[in-house]
Amino acid sequence: MSEGEQKVVCVTGASGYIASWVVKLLLERGYTVKASVRDPNDPTKTEHLLSLDGAKERLHLFKADLLVEGAFDAFQTLYIVSSRRIEDKSCIIFSYMFTVLNIPFLFQLWYMVSKTLAEEAAWKFAKENRIDLVTLHPGPVIGPLLQPTINFSVEALLKDITGTGAQTFPNAVYGFVDVRDVAYSHVQAFEVPSASGRYCLVERVAHLIEAFKILKELYPSLNVPEKCEDDNPLLPIYQVSKEKAKSLGVNFIPFEVSLKDTVESLKEKGFFLMCLD
Repeated sequence: MSEGEQKVVCVTGASGYIASWVVKLLLERGYTVKASVRDPNDPTKTEHLLSLDGAKERLHLFKADLLVEGAFDAFQTLYIVSSRRIEDKSCIIFSYMFTVLNIPFLFQLWYMVSKTLAEEAAWKFAKENRIDLVTLHPGPVIGPLLQPTINFSVEALLKDITGTGAQTFPNAVYGFVDVRDVAYSHVQAFEVPSASGRYCLVERVAHLIEAFKILKELYPSLNVPEKCEDDNPLLPIYQVSKEKAKSLGVNFIPFEVSLKDTVESLKEKGFFLMCLD
């Protein structure tokens, strides 16, 4: 890109948990951001974006609905979360770790199945149309919120730390990652010319019992679940390589820091008001 040329990036679903951080990082790097939101007149979807540094000058919000034909014409390209090197016909797609683990069909988890099939279709389309495709695959995403509403993965954590969830925890293992690392990976995948293929984004693979132990150490007054819902042996921990993510320059935020920052963000936004040690 020549000196003085305007750097424009498109971001869809910009009011969401991860995409809000993507918008923040892009503005910080001097990009002009075209961002779609479902309702630009809803302050819960836009105020946190419009308050970002650089938003007044370089953030342009558009109303976009997947069910409305032509709603995304303002972007003039193909993308899911953000477009990359438009002149090279490139695209970044936000996916999930479970599409890599390939388990949805076995357990009939239909949301996961839909995401897996969508990614397969994207790779097929990219190959047929010679598009340089990048897919990012995080596990459950935690960390501070920019938006005033709460997302699914953090809501589940909130229920546990406020005592409104189950009194036992599932016998489950997850590959956790911080929202700031996921957003940074999007921007790096956009900027690093060698970025290609699939990127797994996981800082720590942990059983839920480990997550709750860390939270209890950080906040002794929390009444987090301490008993597994079944008497079976705890599921084993698997490993996810960080090497390819590191090639994007990602230095993962430690799991303990992500957990603490999630709780502090929830407190700051008033999602719970209990006194924490």
